[in-house]
Amino acid sequence: MLRPRFFTAQALSEGASIVLEKEPSRHIAKALRMRVEDSLYLFDGSGAEAQAQITAVDKDRVSVSVRDLSEPPRESPLDTVLIIALSRGDRMDTIVQKATELGVDEVWPMISERTGVRLDGERLAKKRDHWERVAISACEQCGRNRLPVIAAPTSYAETLSKAAQHDATLRLILHPLANNAALPTQCLSLIMLVGPEGGFSDSEVSSASDAGFTAFQLGPRILRTETAPLVGLAVAQSRWGDLST
Repeated sequence: MLRPRFFTAQALSEGASIVLEKEPSRHIAKALRMRVEDSLYLFDGSGAEAQAQITAVDKDRVSVSVRDLSEPPRESPLDTVLIIALSRGDRMDTIVQKATELGVDEVWPMISERTGVRLDGERLAKKRDHWERVAISACEQCGRNRLPVIAAPTSYAETLSKAAQHDATLRLILHPLANNAALPTQCLSLIMLVGPEGGFSDSEVSSASDAGFTAFQLGPRILRTETAPLVGLAVAQSRWGDLST
């Protein structure tokens, strides 16, 4: 059985004794019923991973001793930014979770012309915090030791401006009616732009083209907004990243 993995916001160093945060402490003590001298893995989001041994257990407080710090090569060689229109319900949770598993480095939620979701103020802050926790949980499960950046949602125009300033090898906007051009055989960094349920307007596609995006079609079927980015990321990781086919 694989030893459980947990994220800690505390920097890891060999020989250090640390008290884990309340959420992982509760999971270790209550759900997993782990005991003193049991082993687990910790990561701090920077790429480092450490084996650790439990030294004390309480229901809200678990102490560990950090050992054997390393940086295992589990990150994709393809630097990927996913720009995704905000979706209703739990679709964003699914996208963030699966994109994290697929090696994405950054997720930029954006508000396009046909986006049916509007978030602001306290609600926006809570949503972003929730998505960050979803990404942490996905990293704990899949073995990644670097947390993807979950950006604050921005308007379509602001997002395109930000993307245009990004030093990316390739920028793709997924569009079901695109006439695909040949993609490069090598790509080190990718920005992938995916629209809402209603798709992009013609003016938005034109604006993306002006910002350096190439329209790309994934196939003959129109994919849902939560399906398209995951298929696109899988294709990209298979072509330029570390997914085996």
